[in-house]
Amino acid sequence: MYKTLIVTGIMLLLTGLLWPWLSQCEWGRLPGDIFIEKGSLKLYIPMTTSLLISLLVRIFFWLEQLL
Repeated sequence: MYKTLIVTGIMLLLTGLLWPWLSQCEWGRLPGDIFIEKGSLKLYIPMTTSLLISLLVRIFFWLEQLL
């Protein structure tokens, strides 16, 4: 449990430090993300982004289990 909290904290710290660079990347606008705009209605469904984040989290926990 402690190892998980420490690794999660380090990842959050790195994300915070790298945020100026990460915010300029095309995350959230990947091919496969659905964006519908009709009049004043705007609907955004980040399908590909969600799958990618899910995959990265799964790999993270798999690697943590190996340690």
